[in-house]
Amino acid sequence: MARYTGPKCKLCRREGEKLFLKGDRCYTPKCAFERRRYPPGVHGPTSRRKLSIYGMQLREKQKVKRIYGVLEAQFKKYFELARKMPGNTGENLLTLLERRLDNVVYQLGFAESRAQARQFVRHGHIRVNGRKVDIPSYLVKEGDVISVKEKSRNIPAIVKSVEARDLQALPAWLSLEKEKFEGRVVRLPVRADITHPINERLIVELYSK
Repeated sequence: MARYTGPKCKLCRREGEKLFLKGDRCYTPKCAFERRRYPPGVHGPTSRRKLSIYGMQLREKQKVKRIYGVLEAQFKKYFELARKMPGNTGENLLTLLERRLDNVVYQLGFAESRAQARQFVRHGHIRVNGRKVDIPSYLVKEGDVISVKEKSRNIPAIVKSVEARDLQALPAWLSLEKEKFEGRVVRLPVRADITHPINERLIVELYSK
């Protein structure tokens, strides 16, 4: 299945909540979700039908996939890896997704959205421990240093994003030196670090059938 390249706001409307897929625009009145809080389609603002249990499980899985920009086959691999890890499978799944390099680049403020972060990684603008890593799904480890390549630090989109990053909103498992365009993984993320409303239990139930 190919990656979705259509309007991002349609995905938010389909899930019935903001997924913050377009960076700063999602926080402004220009956000399409603010004007049309109903599912996309020809039927307009009709009331939503009550979902079955399977429907709720499916929607939760689709929501998480869209937040992190992961396709189905890759998402299943994360789930299988999470199931083999000690502890709660659902929490393991979310922390694995949080450790993706494109997500870390976004969380550090080097990009305005995960999609933009994924593009920066693929184009070779990001360094991990001083070495180029162009794989968005690379899983960071405790102690890893993530930085912007020196020659890329004058790219307007990166400069704008870094300047706008509020250090108070930085996840507790990351640290950032804005002047150096450099961040560090202080510790691995835990479930409490993920603030977006996600019910991972529904995803575990879906894949456990």
